[in-house]
Amino acid sequence: MAPPAGFTFNQFLIAGDEPLLFHCGQRAMFPLVSDAFAKILPLEQLRWISFGHVEADECGAMNLWLEAAPQAQVVYSELGCQVSVSDLAVRPPRALAQDEVLDLGGKRVRIIATPHVPPRMGSPGPL
Repeated sequence: MAPPAGFTFNQFLIAGDEPLLFHCGQRAMFPLVSDAFAKILPLEQLRWISFGHVEADECGAMNLWLEAAPQAQVVYSELGCQVSVSDLAVRPPRALAQDEVLDLGGKRVRIIATPHVPPRMGSPGPL
């Protein structure tokens, strides 16, 4: 599934004193993504894991990352933690309030909650 005709999955590493991985990928992608990550940093140095919303391509491998990086913690919105992440993650997540800033040591990230509209599946007809 590659461009220009296909679909891509992307993960982003924000390097800092406390590195953050944005989007974990699907569980089946963990070996590939973690190998790529390890070329930049040892997995044990990962401190934060986050994602845009809760779906397999964004957080399916979340618990595999938490197992590989013992100091890592998921950071997500308060509502998202209450509704899903606190139940799904093998360790308690850190909930951030709207517009709260997380200092990664050299970089800062902020939660900005936005509405999520699920993708349309199936035919292009009306939902």
